[in-house]
Amino acid sequence: MRVLVIEDDRRAAEYMQKGLQESGHLAELAGDGIEGLAMAQSGNFDVLIVDRMLPRLDGLTLVSELRAAGGETPVLFLSALGQVDDRVKGLKAGGDDYLAKPYAFTELLARIEALVRRRSPQQVETELQVADLTMDLLQHRVERGGKRVILQPREFRLLEYLMKNAGRVVTRTMLLEKVWEYHFDPQTNVIDVHISRLRGKIDKGFAKPLLHTVRGAGYCLRAPE
Repeated sequence: MRVLVIEDDRRAAEYMQKGLQESGHLAELAGDGIEGLAMAQSGNFDVLIVDRMLPRLDGLTLVSELRAAGGETPVLFLSALGQVDDRVKGLKAGGDDYLAKPYAFTELLARIEALVRRRSPQQVETELQVADLTMDLLQHRVERGGKRVILQPREFRLLEYLMKNAGRVVTRTMLLEKVWEYHFDPQTNVIDVHISRLRGKIDKGFAKPLLHTVRGAGYCLRAPE
């Protein structure tokens, strides 16, 4: 993560830079608002940490101008001005978060990492695979060893959940909640019936089974060793 720290207190800025670098991030410093705005507009930063009270160009104006020019880099305001009105002004100027001084570095780090995660596009999973078993989530198509496996809707959801948790033991309670959306035990053998049907469809005719019963715990879908 590349961070631009715009802070006129050199000692405070270097403290943040050192902490960020020790956490595995890259950090550059700007000592006033004009320099900070120029660097923010020309550099490829993942997040900006901006002090409110900056020489030459204050933090609110800096962020307002950045947003007006189309800049979308997440901004965390860091300021001794910590009253509600101050925080509101910061957010209205285009800030994404606001932290008052004095602050704990661990909280600062957690907040900027959260801003970057929120901004990052989420990768949409469209295909699952365990050994030679594949599932196309867009076309609702399942194959094992290149052979089509026809599943009922509930069987598809059950297999999808098992594949997303491949290698882990999945309990009956987890299946009831995630596949059947039950938050109570229906006192039926509905899971056993569906597991049996699913096992017959994906394992029958193959030398090495993928779906296993873990006695006293639940079920596990895993690739053969």
